[in-house]
Amino acid sequence: MKIGKSKLTKFLVAAFMCSALVFSGCDKNISDDLTGENEVAATNSQTMVEAASSGARNTPVVRVAQQVGPAVVGITNKAVARDYFNRQIESEGVGSGVIFRKDGYIVTNNHVIAGARELIVSFADGTTLNAELVGTDEMTDIAVVKVNADNLPTATFGNSDEIMVGEPAIAIGNPMGLEFRGSVTVGVISALNRTLELNERLVKLIQTDAAISPGNSGGALLNFDGEVIGINSAKLATDGVEGMAFAIPINTVQNVINELIDKGYVARPYLGVTIFDKQTAARYGYQLSIDKGVYIFQVALDGPAELANLRRGDVILAIDGTAVNSVTEIRAEITSKKVGDKITVTYERDGVEQTVEATLQEMPQPRH
Repeated sequence: MKIGKSKLTKFLVAAFMCSALVFSGCDKNISDDLTGENEVAATNSQTMVEAASSGARNTPVVRVAQQVGPAVVGITNKAVARDYFNRQIESEGVGSGVIFRKDGYIVTNNHVIAGARELIVSFADGTTLNAELVGTDEMTDIAVVKVNADNLPTATFGNSDEIMVGEPAIAIGNPMGLEFRGSVTVGVISALNRTLELNERLVKLIQTDAAISPGNSGGALLNFDGEVIGINSAKLATDGVEGMAFAIPINTVQNVINELIDKGYVARPYLGVTIFDKQTAARYGYQLSIDKGVYIFQVALDGPAELANLRRGDVILAIDGTAVNSVTEIRAEITSKKVGDKITVTYERDGVEQTVEATLQEMPQPRH
């Protein structure tokens, strides 16, 4: 059949108009069919993802990351330092923190917030809030900060006394800064009660081989139940050493944060003496000629030592019968006691060994 030129033109115009109406959505039936197909495809895709994630891919690590990840934050410390020419320059460091109360309380490391002029908390969803310092404890390297917010996601604390060597461990934090926020690494608990000497004090830590880098400090170390068992604090960075990172046991952390929230500091006992062993004396330019014990260099006014009649020049040999031959050892003995406890101090004066009882007082807080 032949179609005339004018009829062909009208046919093409009509076909074009119909096509335009269809693609502009004017044909409701066709549009609904296409939308329905897209929705079915999307639903099927989501179902496939859920099916896959509910199987082999939905591991404990995945569940813990989803559960606890939002409670791990970044903490930016804006401080003022001085350069070689004593000029003030602004420095900035980034660490991690863990929200443990929905009304804005966050635990982190003391060294993350040290010297801060301004603290900024970055949340998992990208929002930021300024934070104020609640309290800090240099001895355990723990600090608490607070943001003005409520209904925040929180992490659950576990029991670090129940940790087993060899069980899996998950670290969540911000290695190398906020660009890598919420990074998840996995390892095992390598050892418990690792005693390290930091700044002439002994601390007991959890050792793990979960990868921890600068910026992870203050982040969470978790078990496979999603419970925080430690606050990541240190990494042993030495040539030839890999996979040795350390966390503060959460039971220690809980005791510290309770006191920090209550009074802003941790009450600790002290004997009221400035002491030297051979190593610390040499560091300050002194030479000690003692074979054992710890030399008393200074006695605090009205402190426990002075009240017990200890004097400069005495050499402390033992606390409660335990021999002490270094500053670290005597501090470990004192910090294991409580404020108000009575201790027996064995010391030597003018070549004569003597024993005296002293009552430990609360360590004075530094004035700022």
